[in-house]
Amino acid sequence: MKKIRGVWLTTAASDVFESKENIKKAMQLLAEAGFNTVFPVVWNNGYTLYRSTILKRNFGVEIFPPYTGRDILAEVIEEATRLELDVIPWFEYGFVASYKNNGGHILAEKPEWAAKGKDKDNPLLTKLLIKNDFVWMNSLDSEVQDFLLSLFLEVAKNYKIVGVQGDDRLPAMPSEGGYDDKTKALYHSQFGENPPLDAKTPSWLKWRANILNDFLARLYQEVKNINPNLIVSMSPSPYPFGFNEYLQDVPTWINRKIVDLIHPQLYRRNLNEYKGLVDDVVDRFQQENLSKISPGILIRSGDYQITPDTLWQSIRHNRRSGIRGEVLFFFEGLNLDNQALATFLKNKNYANLIYLQFGNIGDDVLEIQQKLKDKGYQVGKTDGNFGSLTKSAVEKFQRDNSLSPDGVVGPETYAKLMS
Repeated sequence: MKKIRGVWLTTAASDVFESKENIKKAMQLLAEAGFNTVFPVVWNNGYTLYRSTILKRNFGVEIFPPYTGRDILAEVIEEATRLELDVIPWFEYGFVASYKNNGGHILAEKPEWAAKGKDKDNPLLTKLLIKNDFVWMNSLDSEVQDFLLSLFLEVAKNYKIVGVQGDDRLPAMPSEGGYDDKTKALYHSQFGENPPLDAKTPSWLKWRANILNDFLARLYQEVKNINPNLIVSMSPSPYPFGFNEYLQDVPTWINRKIVDLIHPQLYRRNLNEYKGLVDDVVDRFQQENLSKISPGILIRSGDYQITPDTLWQSIRHNRRSGIRGEVLFFFEGLNLDNQALATFLKNKNYANLIYLQFGNIGDDVLEIQQKLKDKGYQVGKTDGNFGSLTKSAVEKFQRDNSLSPDGVVGPETYAKLMS
């Protein structure tokens, strides 16, 4: 699978979608800086950013009203394809109905879709589930699940894309949720009692997470039924925080093979904290699964703007940890200050940054083995496993080409191999 060098395109704090010309300039900037994938938001605050017959049928509106008459996703695809950038639409809001606004037009039209949490003053009563000002639909409800699934499938069927992406809000629900009548009745039918009042009871966390796991499995299979080559990508909160707070059971997703790429949102403003999260990811996932991991790096938020050096050190730490890609949040961080960060990455030859070493596993290792074999070097099995024989072959190749024989395939060794 291709190594992702990606960027999220947002509606918030960005004017990238305000005109076709802005989209064209953005795609040109990303291609020149060395990126290969864009993740444009297509589901935000109760509206799509493409012309949706599903949304029109259910809520009487086809697209986010300011973009009436346009199709943002189609415009992004047109410009991205011209520059050989892949497009993976990002369903940012997932099971969230709205930011503030009591669920907006979604819950105004379908109040029965609302997620419910316990009332803090009286735990025997329930109230609308709101966390960090985001108002949630009931992601455990099959009707709500069917609606979100239909949006994913609509995009998968109708647009020239390479995949679809969920978020820290899909599959997800705040762990304070699940106290609506339908979910409580389902739980009671299985266990003969009401759900625990303590929302963090381990068995109650796992039971709700399993419902979301099954939803992801269904989404995965139905997307693959449309096109088995489509990527199913998820961008969850870091585990185990994401499990305890949002029921996101990432290890189970990997074990059940119901996700192709994972972009954990490792959003930290301190380099050492970011490195610590990367190290935790590496410790939790076996080498053969690291090829699925391309962490999210925060480059801009509010008044925060990452420095070029911090970004480069973050990327280098990814590579040296066996992680071969990343996705940056968000585009405007590259566009700021006369495109300073994008220019920095271009000058650093970001697109060709590679670091493969003993112990790595993946199709990129297989590519190295095949190139070495084609050039007459003995690599043992060409199985995508960077073992001792492959390391010895790399060292011999490096000596034969007047390179430092460290057994690591970095940019210089890789360029020689590919020539």
